[in-house]
Amino acid sequence: MGAQESEPDPVDLDTIPHAELEPTAEEASDDLARLADRMRLTDERIAQIRAEIEALDGDASRLAAELVATGQRVDLAGEDIRLIEERLEELFASERSIRHRLDGHDRSISNLLASLQRISASPPPALIVDPSDALGSARAALLLSAVLPQLQERARTVTDSLNALVEIKQTALAEAEHLNANLETLNAERLRIATVIEARKQGLEWLTEDLLVEEAGALALADRATSLEQLIAGLEARIAAVTAAGDARTAAASGSSVPVLDREVLEVAFADQTRTEPAVPIESARGFLTQPAVGDLVENFGAADGFGGTAQGVSLATATGAPVLAPADGWIAYAGPVLNYGQIVVINAGLDYLIVLAGLETVEATVGEFIQMGTPVGRMGDAARQSGPTGVDGPTLYVEMREGGIPINPLEWWMVTPQEQESGTS
Repeated sequence: MGAQESEPDPVDLDTIPHAELEPTAEEASDDLARLADRMRLTDERIAQIRAEIEALDGDASRLAAELVATGQRVDLAGEDIRLIEERLEELFASERSIRHRLDGHDRSISNLLASLQRISASPPPALIVDPSDALGSARAALLLSAVLPQLQERARTVTDSLNALVEIKQTALAEAEHLNANLETLNAERLRIATVIEARKQGLEWLTEDLLVEEAGALALADRATSLEQLIAGLEARIAAVTAAGDARTAAASGSSVPVLDREVLEVAFADQTRTEPAVPIESARGFLTQPAVGDLVENFGAADGFGGTAQGVSLATATGAPVLAPADGWIAYAGPVLNYGQIVVINAGLDYLIVLAGLETVEATVGEFIQMGTPVGRMGDAARQSGPTGVDGPTLYVEMREGGIPINPLEWWMVTPQEQESGTS
């Protein structure tokens, strides 16, 4: 396979607009299908490489036996070469012996050859006999008749020696050719052994390297497939959550009973930063709304208000300049001063629910504006609110929540934090 592809950056599901969830899920599913095809091809390639390695390993016994047999043939060839070399030494020794004998008879052979050139089976008398010396001629004839057989015998001996020398040389040449042939066979066998060993070694190295590369690629593909599967699962969960939230809004709009939504559905619904209307009907978000400010509860809902009545909201003692957040999605119904309550903000949360935030020093919201839960709507000052028996010298935020004009306890709608769960407070 080629160079491994870099792993794509992980997708933050919270950044995907709800309108793009389904197209993103479809694209991820297509990517996963293509990835599955690549993983299948990679698995096939890995299986093929492993089969080749196993086949090569399976040939190990056969190759070992062949190498042993080849080694035995090399040993036999070496033994043949040793015997041939010994035989050649014997031949060369015989040749040197014959040449030594021939060198010892060079002079007599030369004389014999000269005589043989002058004498034939019927020599001309004029060449041998002196007419003035008949007795000398007779003695010479007797001498020649005695020497002639010896000359003939020596000639045959010389001829036989020469013929034997020729045969020795021919035999030596034949043996030399046989030696060369054996040497070539030996070299060929050695080369073949080296080639087989090197080929097997290289083959295993290449296959092992290919296997490691393919397995690494398979792991990378598997990791990416897992990431895609997790992404698709997350997208599908979000799509289901968005669908559930949409069904809740539809039910609320038609006047039907509003379903209770799981915390996961609410988290997904409120994570859509592009929304321009409440993520869910406020009745479905009971227990999930944001506490508008960090502070201590100094006046509870229904407590005596010091004027003969009961508190229709709750009061929180905050830090100076603390931000005040919208506790729910909604539209700004009012933003401005009211009597001695300081600056107040009224949020229309839909379904005839109103939320009043009083005691602010500054307001950062505009009437008619849709505002998302958790968005700052203003800030607290440094002075205490001049109404109510809170007994707090510092800034106090008053929170009131109404359903159809009737006050309800806002604490029942705020999200309980882990610290509050541990302490048992609300």
